[in-house]
This record gives sequence, C-alpha cells and structure tokens, in this order.
Amino acid sequence: MSAHDIKSAERPAPDAALTAIARYARDFKVTSAGAYETARYCLMDTLACGLQALAYPACRKLLGPVVPGAVMAGGARVPGTSYELDPVQAAFNIGAMIRWLDFNDTWLAAEWGHPSDNLGAILAVADYQARAAVMAGKTPPRVRELLTAMIKAHEIQGVLALENSFNRVGLDHVLLVRVASTAVATAMLGGSEEQVVNAVSNAWIDGGALRTYRHAPNTGSRKSWAAGDATSRAVRLGLIALSGEMGYPSALSARTWGFQDVLFKGKPLVLPQPFGSYVMENVLFKISYPAEFHAQTAVEAAMRLHPQVQERLGSIERVVIETQEPGVRIIDKTGPLANPADRDHCIQYMVAVPLIFGRLTAADYEDTVARDPRIDALRARMQVRENPTFTQEYYAPDKRYIGNAVQVFFADGSASERVHVDFPIGHRRRRAEGMPVLVKKFESSVDGYYGAKQAARIKALFARAAELDALPVNELMAALVTNGPPA
Repeated sequence: MSAHDIKSAERPAPDAALTAIARYARDFKVTSAGAYETARYCLMDTLACGLQALAYPACRKLLGPVVPGAVMAGGARVPGTSYELDPVQAAFNIGAMIRWLDFNDTWLAAEWGHPSDNLGAILAVADYQARAAVMAGKTPPRVRELLTAMIKAHEIQGVLALENSFNRVGLDHVLLVRVASTAVATAMLGGSEEQVVNAVSNAWIDGGALRTYRHAPNTGSRKSWAAGDATSRAVRLGLIALSGEMGYPSALSARTWGFQDVLFKGKPLVLPQPFGSYVMENVLFKISYPAEFHAQTAVEAAMRLHPQVQERLGSIERVVIETQEPGVRIIDKTGPLANPADRDHCIQYMVAVPLIFGRLTAADYEDTVARDPRIDALRARMQVRENPTFTQEYYAPDKRYIGNAVQVFFADGSASERVHVDFPIGHRRRRAEGMPVLVKKFESSVDGYYGAKQAARIKALFARAAELDALPVNELMAALVTNGPPA
C-alpha cells in the first residue's frame, strides 16, 4: 500500500471558520450604538412583515403545530396567534411568516439573502428561555439580548455572503440562515465553544437546499417557507448539541467528503473580514415595495414614470430595463407566470404593475391582479439588459448600489425620460429618509392586525428605545399574541 492510500483516522482541529463563528457567537461584545439602533428598526420591520403575511391563507395554513394537538404549554409563542409550540416548530412558524411576502431586509454581495430570517430562531429560543426562566424564578433575557443575537446572526450570514457565492453552485441562500441561526441559537441556549462548533458543523453537513424553487420553470411557495425550515433546523441542531451530540471538525475542509469538495466545487470557504457589526449597520430594508431586492430601484423608477405613461399604455412600443448582472440572472423572466412566487421574482412583472397602476403591493402578485391582460402585454414588450456600471457598483464595498434604469419608448418615436435610481429608500445612504417610512410600515401593520387597545400598547413598547431594551422578552411576546389562530 502506498503512502497515498493510507488514511489517518485522527480527528483534526476544527476548521478555522467553525471556530471563528463559534467564538464570535459566544464571546463577542457588541458596542456599536448604530448597530443596536438599526437592530431595533429591524425588529419592527420584521414583525411588520410577519403580521402582513397573516392576511394570506397560503401562509396561515402552514402555521401551528406540525401535527394537530402538538402544542406545548409554556412554550415559544408565535406573534399574531395563540400558538404555544416547542421552539423548533415555533421557529418554523415565525420564519415562514417573516419571509412570506418577500418584504423583510436584504443583504447583497457575492451571495444574497435576508438576515432577518434568523429572527425565526432567535425569537423562538428567546421566548422559550424567558418563559422557562420565569417559571424557575430566574431573570428572563431582555430585548437588549435579543437585539445582540440579531446583530450576530446578521453578521455571520452577511460576512459569509461577501465573497462566497452559493447561488453559482445552485445552492439557496437559506443555507447561511441555517448556519447563522445555529451558531446564535446554540450560544443563546448556553452552549460552550465546543458545542457551538459541533452544532455549526452539523449545519454545514446538512448541505444546502437547491435554488430550483426560486427559478423558472419551478418557482413556487417553498421560497416563502424555506427560511422557516432553516431556522427550525438550526434550533434542533442547537438543542441536540447541548444534549452532548458530537460534531465534525473538518466538516468544511475534509478531502472528498467535506462541504467544500462536495458542494462548493473544491473552493475554500473564505471569511474576508473579522466578524463585528458591519452587516447590521449596512443592511438594506425593503420599505416601500414587497419585491425581490434587485428590482427595488426598477420599481421606484417605474413609479416615477407612471404619470407619464398611464394614458399611453396602448402606444408603448418597448420598455428598456437596465439592471445589474444578478438581476439579469435571477429575475429576468419571460413567458407565463404560474403563481405569486413566480411573479415577485420577475423584474418585468414588478415594473409592469407600477407603470400601469402606480403601485406595487403584495396583493398585486395574486391571481386577481395578474389576470389583467395589460400586464402580460406590457411584459412582452420589455427588454432587460445588464448595465456593466450597475454591476460594478453593486459589488463595490464602498457603494453596494442596486442600480436600475427604466425608459419607455412609444410607437410614434417619442420616449419617456430615462429614470435611473442607484439605491432604494432602504439603503444606508437613505436612512434619514427611510426610517420614518419603516416606522409607518410597522405601525400600519400593527393597526391593521390588532384591536385598537392592543395596537396602542405594542406601538408604545417600541416608541422608547431604552425601555424596549430593558423589557423582558416574554413580556414583548405576550404583547404580540392574540386569543386564537390567525383568522
């Protein structure tokens, strides 16, 4: 037997990335006031998205216990409902609500995703811990600790996304939700560094969901519950790690059998910068439109053009949409669109609706609106092309723009102005403009779901940062529940 054939069974030290993630999740002290301020806004925004989703039967049917009657008295609660569930199933419920309408925050880099998806695991674990502490006569975790966990989950997911492109090998970004949620949930549950490493190694070994449910011809509603699935798996992995279940130290780097060789085409996973609070400070909010983020500025451009074209729809010859390379690759879609999940990942649809109606809401993806023949007629006259400058500025670390431009050309040879928007209202460079709109989104969502007295109580909790930070998590969750399942 040659030396090449000899395989040592000696277990190596954990992969550096596993150790870095575990140490950050457990030990890093967040000191950024800006990160905490943004995290509070993020909590408001994410809850707003979940409450809005409860208006949709397709979301509501997935909520509750995994089988009828499998409730847990004193368990984790689901906002907007009366459900009390084990934290694994509660994470699925909360995660599915958050992501259902494609309206929560976004991070764009080599990989993209929605870091607030992690709140499914974080809220479920925090409420479970808080209620258990109260029953044991101990001090429950406060909202400040919840915000710290959010900052860390954002950071793990976002830094991993900076230079590692999972979409280019066909894997969905919810892989990073599972990894980030596993690390943070295990740390929240009191896991040691070894236990966090063990849990995170299992999260990588799980591999990744295929992106096929986000793309034609298979686009479907799984993209709306995939993050809930990832967060529930994360909580399960954290809990079994705390029970003493082992981990796999070279889960990433093992030759032939590790994540890098099996699923990442042999490329090493890279951490281009240390973990801190960069991602929360720079996260992108979807404030105005429930639309895939690469199209947000295209929607804004179309809204500006609506007054110029609404009386001339029948004479439009073509609509030219300039976008970034990821926008071309992900949401440039022609032909029939089968369902709302198909439509909110089609840049042509997301431009056509505001050009015609002067709006884009979650309801505009439903069949009742999609049946309007003007939408598909206008889509058929659209041309989508990459603008190399938009692509360059999309990846530039000092910009992170999400540029789009829209121009309408008419049969008589005239044309609208070319409307070009570099970054949407949810971008950090438009925080002063965007945060009042985000607060309005939150308050409207609360007012639209709860009775007046409960809505006023919830809005008052979020009106004063210091008091919110000091609030026990179980009291926050108690304020958000209702007396029955969502109607």
